[in-house]
Amino acid sequence: MTPRPGFALGDALVPAGTRRTVDLPVSVLSDHTPVTMSAHVIHGRRPGPVVFVTAGIHGDEVIGVEIVRRLLSLPALSALAGTLIAIPIVNAFGFLNLSRYLPDRRDLNRCFPGSAGGSMAGRLADLLTREIVARADLGIDLHSAAVHRTNLPQIRVAPGDDELLRLAAVFAAPVVLPSALREGSLRQTAREMGVDMLLYEAGEGLRFDETAVRAGVAGILRVLHDRGMIGGRGVPRARRAPLVCRASRWLRAPQGGLLRSYRSEGDVVERGDLLAVVSDPFGEVEAEIRAPEHGIILGRAVLPVVNEGNAVFHLATIAPEAQAGERIGAWNAGLEAERLFDEDEIL
Repeated sequence: MTPRPGFALGDALVPAGTRRTVDLPVSVLSDHTPVTMSAHVIHGRRPGPVVFVTAGIHGDEVIGVEIVRRLLSLPALSALAGTLIAIPIVNAFGFLNLSRYLPDRRDLNRCFPGSAGGSMAGRLADLLTREIVARADLGIDLHSAAVHRTNLPQIRVAPGDDELLRLAAVFAAPVVLPSALREGSLRQTAREMGVDMLLYEAGEGLRFDETAVRAGVAGILRVLHDRGMIGGRGVPRARRAPLVCRASRWLRAPQGGLLRSYRSEGDVVERGDLLAVVSDPFGEVEAEIRAPEHGIILGRAVLPVVNEGNAVFHLATIAPEAQAGERIGAWNAGLEAERLFDEDEIL
């Protein structure tokens, strides 16, 4: 039997049946420190799809970094078919500075496909597009909410794509939200290149959230199993189909002041339910925030100080008969029951 060819990435060649971390040069800092985008390649002995998992496109979204770290430690990947490329930190500049952005204040996820001779953001986007996305059949991009906000674990997919909806159901986060592609985003570039992509949103910027991390690892394992890249052993079984929400909106602070929230992410609310109250520091003027319709809270602000117009609750519309509360409860119970890691692995 002819051995499977190695996988070339940058100047490295990863032989079949091996794994290797490859440093792709990005730039040199002003003090002459080199900056790289490091990709861990697991190249299986058997043929199969090429899948990439990216995190840290926004440097302050650290949950994805932890998801990739745990994923790469799992024994299920030891007999991988196909090729997995995992990049825990795409935006090393932002990660080192605990910042969403690059040093030139650009949002990397608005700069794809990039340019080899463009801005810092453009060059980094070009490198990821050429070296990773162009080689792949499927991508999973990991994100969290911005600083001072938190998200319920959710998968976002391009609207009207039945295969992506199917893969989102396989991932089995509690909620699936069709989300329009944004100009300059990694998702839009991947779509134009014919590469399917799932976007995972969960947790808070600059914070770890154990539920969000476990849900992310479990979802990636399910997708790899669905693609025939790993066996079923150690892959958690989804307890309930995710809730597909067709639309969402942000509810904003009606005045500036101190925010007292009474509902949290994952809560199912009825029209008219009290979600929060914003008060001035003296308690003389208060304004209520109530649910405008039946829905589920996908995300919320966690900072208690708000200005008028600040986004406070991200509410997705659901049908009253969707049994959303029961589904979310079953999802939480299922995640608690799973024992993907022992305590030593978590630490």
